[in-house]
Amino acid sequence: MQPHPVTGPSLRPRCLGPIDIAQVAILLDVDGTIFDIAATPQSVVVPASLVRTLGELHARTNGALALISGRLIENLDDLFVPLKLPCVGRHGVELRISGSAPKHRRYAELSPLLRKQVTVAVTVDPRVIVEDKGSSLAVHYRLTPEQGPLIKSKIAAILDHAPDEKLEMLCGNAVIEIKPSSFNKGVAVCELMKSPPFAQRTPLFIGDDVTDESVFAVLPALGGFGYSVGREVAGVEGTFGGPQDVRDWLTGLCGRDGMRSG
Repeated sequence: MQPHPVTGPSLRPRCLGPIDIAQVAILLDVDGTIFDIAATPQSVVVPASLVRTLGELHARTNGALALISGRLIENLDDLFVPLKLPCVGRHGVELRISGSAPKHRRYAELSPLLRKQVTVAVTVDPRVIVEDKGSSLAVHYRLTPEQGPLIKSKIAAILDHAPDEKLEMLCGNAVIEIKPSSFNKGVAVCELMKSPPFAQRTPLFIGDDVTDESVFAVLPALGGFGYSVGREVAGVEGTFGGPQDVRDWLTGLCGRDGMRSG
């Protein structure tokens, strides 16, 4: 499967042909990119075939395959067991260069007061889920989408009254992330690409949501290229229709025609 090319005067369409495995680093967002978004974060289904594919690609890239996620690294390990892959977790708070390497963490906890204010404000419906990641909060309203505008308004009002905390609100796919503005996925990817086996490779990133845009933004400086999922994003090389298309393409990379040795 090849991505549908993005069209437009400011975009540079390019199809993914054979990949030089000795030169590329494969960077993958998780939710909404390599598996389908579920009603709740805990109810996602990770196909066994995807675990096998990622394991093979990780081996064939000599370890230069990483998950770039808002989830905690320990949660990613649980989802993709028995794999322990290089990971960026919690939108850049956590970084692990390899499965056997120690996990590095930026200390950026949200204040207890802010966490309490947000939790109280958004409990307008018992179906709203507040996921406390310590360094960020994810407010999920997929089970009650009609509450989205009200929830956004309430969170925006709280952040307006907490300017000293230097926070930002990212509105994703039926989720709102509240996080410090001092870190993001893009900053973490830049750090990841400095270390072997990622250093000196060309990053290929696939992501779907607003939280992935910080990675798309740093790819030109890294000499890399990105593909979006489900929506067109300025500056990317192409767009996949959905997570199944990404999974099919990754499976194809494991085939003889989808990847070549350097």
